[in-house]
Amino acid sequence: MTRVYPVALACLLTLLLHVHPASAQRSDDIVWVQIEAQPNLAQATARASVYASELEDVNGFALGRGWYGIAVGPYKRADAQQVLRSYVQQRLIPRDSFIQTSNRFRQQFWPVGANVLNRGVIALPEAAQTSPQSQTPEAAAETVPPPPVPAEETVSEARASEAALTGEERRDLQIALKWGGFYAAAIDGAFGRGTRRSMGAWQEANNFEVTGILTTKQRAVLLGQYNAVLDGLDMALVRDARAGIEMAMPTAEVSFERYEAPFAQYNATGGLGARVLLISQAGNQDTLFGLYDIMQTLEIVPLNGPRTRNSSSFELVGENSRVVSETRVSLDAGQIKGFTLIWPAGDEERRTRVLQEMEKSFTRLPGALDPAAGSDAQQAIDLAAGLQIRQPKRARSGFFATRDGLVVTTSEVVEGCGRITLDGDVEAEVLRADGGNGVVLLQPRSPLAPRAVAALRETPPRLQSEISVAGYPYGGVLSAATVTFGTLADIQGLRGEDTIKRLALLAQEGDAGGPVFDAAGNVVGMLLPRAAEGPQLPEDTRFAVQGSVLASTLRDAGLTPAAQFSTAPIAPQDLRRTAQDMTVLVSCWD
Repeated sequence: MTRVYPVALACLLTLLLHVHPASAQRSDDIVWVQIEAQPNLAQATARASVYASELEDVNGFALGRGWYGIAVGPYKRADAQQVLRSYVQQRLIPRDSFIQTSNRFRQQFWPVGANVLNRGVIALPEAAQTSPQSQTPEAAAETVPPPPVPAEETVSEARASEAALTGEERRDLQIALKWGGFYAAAIDGAFGRGTRRSMGAWQEANNFEVTGILTTKQRAVLLGQYNAVLDGLDMALVRDARAGIEMAMPTAEVSFERYEAPFAQYNATGGLGARVLLISQAGNQDTLFGLYDIMQTLEIVPLNGPRTRNSSSFELVGENSRVVSETRVSLDAGQIKGFTLIWPAGDEERRTRVLQEMEKSFTRLPGALDPAAGSDAQQAIDLAAGLQIRQPKRARSGFFATRDGLVVTTSEVVEGCGRITLDGDVEAEVLRADGGNGVVLLQPRSPLAPRAVAALRETPPRLQSEISVAGYPYGGVLSAATVTFGTLADIQGLRGEDTIKRLALLAQEGDAGGPVFDAAGNVVGMLLPRAAEGPQLPEDTRFAVQGSVLASTLRDAGLTPAAQFSTAPIAPQDLRRTAQDMTVLVSCWD
């Protein structure tokens, strides 16, 4: 990165905001990486000076309620996530740094005199009137730190006020010390020697007199630091009587939108794009297990991440490059309740803290969501309870070539796939690819027992004979393969290629990779996808790989193609049955 100075930074920010107008949900909106917050201006200014000696684009803003934040930026969101990951990995910024939006910042105090958001300038405290930017590195290094802040309570008074803490309050202090990196033992609420040492280390790091016993003010500062990551999210208890759930939510980022049983949807209203689902329905263990399966088909639960399920509860974690989704659900007294938090990726510390607050505050209230709630909402085959079902990036056809379920398909379908499935749920991997001919062999990760296997015919049928193609023309919307009939127009390509044949047939995009049959039900080729570039050919002009090429590909992989099983024509209904038993839906997922 190049250093951006105040005037240039202001111009850059204005230009970016003009190019990308206020659209809170845009993935390329203008954001910052907030790296620290301090409870007073003097400390914030000192810390900003330290960061500015190591990093570029350091800015400081008031956050409200007496807190001051230090951030680097501004960036587009994707760039900010990369900066955040890089700086944390290099240990240049704290691990709890997070993505922050401009609307969370108020007046600017750093760099001196800068006003990039046009929200006013805060004058530096007298002790910092000499701009650290004007000092040499040696002078800055020799700056004498201020003396420790004297305690507002004596040790005896601090110990007395500490004795009045509840067990939960004592554990909260240990959690805050652990989060800050000062404590590594059990969270038990017992203030033994380990806790006392960690308190002393925190006092020293925060310029307080080291006693090992936190005063009332120091406890407030420690918890303030711990909760600073939540600043601006407006975590507040939300009571949803219809769902029978009360829970803390980031109300600055989400608000109620609608019910669609079994979900109460709280969708994004802030700049992060976060979402919360409350889950509520009457049911038993079968209902719980069914919900577990359904949740994993939703777009909001990415495929990667651990999943656990027991007799009365389940947890789902799904993550990709865009979001992290966490679901907690349990069955109790005939009611299934829980929640899902969807949060932008790259903001782990804040997401983790929000999740902790939600789990800690989750309370079951009487009643569960009416199964008819939201029944007037939009219905579609790709929606479940009003939520988008996860869709593959590409879906084509294929067919079984061996008794253990090896599939032949087009190489186009597997390009750029993070995951490949057969018939929606059986994972497969590429066994062999013949890119020159556009053929791929897929091996299922668990053996299959197909009801029919292709019998390859290596000699082409006669010209103008009837052929047919089986496939999934609509990407699996229909539950079974369809058969489309046509004729063999030529046994070679338009340029005389002998590895392909030309068909006169009206096929769809999803049919590509499907088997081409002769009148006797033998597989004489594989349908190729329509070329994306080149001349626009008539709609009924399609091409298929010759059966001999498919047989050679199988032999090269050490497999023996099935023998031709018939020379006599078969009835269309018999051909359709064979085709449906042999043809599979091949899906490519991110």
